[in-house]
Amino acid sequence: MNNLQCEVLIIGAGPAGLSAALAAGESRQRIVMLDDNPRPGGQIWRDGPAVALPAIALRYRQAVNALDNFTLLSATKVVAQSGPQQLLYENAQGCGTIDYQRLILCCGARELLLPFPGWTLPGVTGAGGLQAQIKNGLSLQGERIVIAGSGPLLLAVADSVTKAGGKVILLAEQAPMKRLASFASGLWHWPAKVRQSLRLINRRYRPNSYVVEALGEQRLSTVRIQQGDQVRTFACDRLAYGFGLVANIELAMLLGCRIENAAITVDALQQTSVTNLYAAGECTGVGGSELALAEGAIAGYAASGNIVRAQALLAKRSVWQRFASAVSQTFILNPTLKNLGAADTFLCRCEDVTLGEIDAATDWAAAKLHSRCGMGACQGKICATAARHLFDWPIPQPRVPLIPARLETLALIGPLQKCEGGGTVPCSGAEVICDRVDAEEECPN
Repeated sequence: MNNLQCEVLIIGAGPAGLSAALAAGESRQRIVMLDDNPRPGGQIWRDGPAVALPAIALRYRQAVNALDNFTLLSATKVVAQSGPQQLLYENAQGCGTIDYQRLILCCGARELLLPFPGWTLPGVTGAGGLQAQIKNGLSLQGERIVIAGSGPLLLAVADSVTKAGGKVILLAEQAPMKRLASFASGLWHWPAKVRQSLRLINRRYRPNSYVVEALGEQRLSTVRIQQGDQVRTFACDRLAYGFGLVANIELAMLLGCRIENAAITVDALQQTSVTNLYAAGECTGVGGSELALAEGAIAGYAASGNIVRAQALLAKRSVWQRFASAVSQTFILNPTLKNLGAADTFLCRCEDVTLGEIDAATDWAAAKLHSRCGMGACQGKICATAARHLFDWPIPQPRVPLIPARLETLALIGPLQKCEGGGTVPCSGAEVICDRVDAEEECPN
């Protein structure tokens, strides 16, 4: 077991995390960054054999690597909180703990995948998932690709598909033309986005369109798309879809941070409701790389005590916050998307649990009690997120461990503590005093 100590610990090596590390590194304090990917960059700057990283990504990586007070632990995951201001981690080499004085969460976001008939067929993937495969070297030479869902990510995925040799035969955006036109007319406020949109424009882009069914025997062969009042069928080899992004907030919830609108709540200097704990980037609300860079720098300066430099970036952050707000209002999801799945449509693809099997459930805990929902490989990352959107359920409280972990790692979790009712510490019957139930009742955690 390894025990590391630092003044500033950063979770996540995407744009926000790299920006935070560079800012905090100026203080000469010890900085440790932990990231679950094999290389820094997060999802938007994901590295791989088929990637030509943008110049800005290379600059941040080189600048951070040049810091002599900086340590990066790649391919490493947080397992639990193992003590006051201490996290337990695990990687292929083993496990250990990190003691910190200040913590910056830059945990990013993940795709929202909503179930529809045929969404588990081979050949159907998340839009960002397909982009990640392309960056890792997947060739799509000669393949016909349908891209569907919502948000600016779809255009970036279409660009990646084309560069990988694929043919985009349809780009179906669920947002209506009126909102898209209003959004486009206001892009002049952000000139960089105007240039980006012109580069990514795709003639197969169709608004007010969404996938209703994927068909095929052994793998995907056709998709049915609702376009306005018509349903059209497209023969294709792959379907990449995603209905926007949702913030990764599980670790923040475990640590007791206040959550609002499904994102970590922060103040003007990116500090959460927990003392000495900051957050930046998509986990505080999806807003793109420019906003993530600004927030990361503010958090890094604030966490390392340089409040003057942090405050100097507030105006820049405000510019990109306005852009994030415009994106959010433009790509609000059509309520019809909640009704795409039938009773026999899988919600949990890991454990083959259908929507019909959890029809009577009132929240995620009840769904898990009456089925194996969320107990597979993704540990509910996909199905719990989908259920939250489909049924308007509250966000489930995360449990320790945050990920499936080895026994030697679990053995390092600190001694049992009195439960405060949030389900954030292990419970073990009589060994724990629980405020939530009487002695005769079953513990809900």
